[in-house]
Amino acid sequence: MAEEVTNPVINNPVQPVKNDKASKLILSLLFDGIGMLSYLVPVFGEAIDIFWAPISGLLLVLMFKGTAGKLAGIFGFIEEMIPFVDVVPTFTITWFYTYVIKGGKGQE
Repeated sequence: MAEEVTNPVINNPVQPVKNDKASKLILSLLFDGIGMLSYLVPVFGEAIDIFWAPISGLLLVLMFKGTAGKLAGIFGFIEEMIPFVDVVPTFTITWFYTYVIKGGKGQE
């Protein structure tokens, strides 16, 4: 009888760990930067926020799970819609709350 050959890579139950925390921090800084780009164009910048507000709200809900993500999405949308308030780094604050204050619980 021939021995069954098993592939140790396929049968290995240990999967590589994704560094979700670091990638979300980088994305948070990037998205906050995009939100602040409206200050580069003084007159049209606030009009651009009309398009960015729903996108940022949706991204916050998708990036951060649970109640924190939903509340951040609502806050992010409102914050981007109010003129001259979009300097608040909502993505980064949400990341800090999620991973530093809460320790990443609920993000699995």
